[in-house]
Amino acid sequence: MAAETAVSKDGLSLPLIDFAGYLHGDEQQKLAVSKAMLDGFRNAGFVYIKNYDISDETVANIFAHSAKFFARPAAQKDQLAWTTPQANRGYAAPGREKTSRIEDADKVDTLIAESPDLKETFEIGREGVPGLPNNWPDKFDADGAQFTATMREFFLTCRDLHMKVMRSIALGMGLDEAFFDSYTDGGDNNLRLLHYPAQHKSVFEKGKNAVRTGRHTDYGSITLLFQDGKNGGLQVKSPQGTFIDAPPIPGTIVINSGDLLARWANDTIRSTEHQVVEPPHADDVEVYPPRYSIAYFCNPNHDKFIEAIPGTFVEGKSAEEGGKKYPGVNSGEYLVQRLAATFKGVPRYQTAY
Repeated sequence: MAAETAVSKDGLSLPLIDFAGYLHGDEQQKLAVSKAMLDGFRNAGFVYIKNYDISDETVANIFAHSAKFFARPAAQKDQLAWTTPQANRGYAAPGREKTSRIEDADKVDTLIAESPDLKETFEIGREGVPGLPNNWPDKFDADGAQFTATMREFFLTCRDLHMKVMRSIALGMGLDEAFFDSYTDGGDNNLRLLHYPAQHKSVFEKGKNAVRTGRHTDYGSITLLFQDGKNGGLQVKSPQGTFIDAPPIPGTIVINSGDLLARWANDTIRSTEHQVVEPPHADDVEVYPPRYSIAYFCNPNHDKFIEAIPGTFVEGKSAEEGGKKYPGVNSGEYLVQRLAATFKGVPRYQTAY
């Protein structure tokens, strides 16, 4: 059986899919899993997968290195600061970012001033991009060197899983299984480490729009999300407009489709709004515990032109009649413009999309 149900409430159903059927099964099993993946992205924009060929030990090691990094002195982390949306690499301190559905730069800056996301992050991009080096902590000490080597390897591990997930989507859509390979082989993705510090409950009770990560959709094609297995907080918007808990499930990761994939698929795939709030808790809890997560944001290669996938539109028809809903865009330019309206203190770009 390809899929179970991980979450079901208020019309939202998130499948739990055994991805081993795609990775190691016969053609019939591969197709069944691929169709289940595509159905999940079409109906909810989110799926859970298990047996995806990354060991629990590997994931635990990444979380351990992440926690040690965020425990470093602020002065060290600030030396590795995030600078520009073109680079999208480095450390962002609490108060630097506000994720939202808003693309107006001035409004985003106002939101950041009023109620920034209650998190700190570290972004890692593809190695070897001229003029855009990663901001590694290997210059500090041996732990920094080990962190650097570990994260470089994990970036490549996630890149391989990204390509496999996209192949399963292609198969589910009735395309050649390698349809997306030339769009994903460059690895223009971002590995993001996140730390949500412990917070007293009064922060959420008194703060205007206080959340760990604000309501938003992801910008790229898909996101691979590793939750820490201890403290939840991820919520996904249901068809009824409510936000439903998507808790950590041991041995799984969450994958969601983003805005660029929805656009690429001519809206036959959903990009669903989600947020991170305080974890489920008893009424008498005074301090909400810290939460760690790891997101691998997957994008088409930045030099690729993205337009509606064959089979998702009717040629020669208007958008209302089933034709293309969006003009084509350059992947890299689209992502830079979206990022520019997320962080405080960066140059702004006119959004043409």
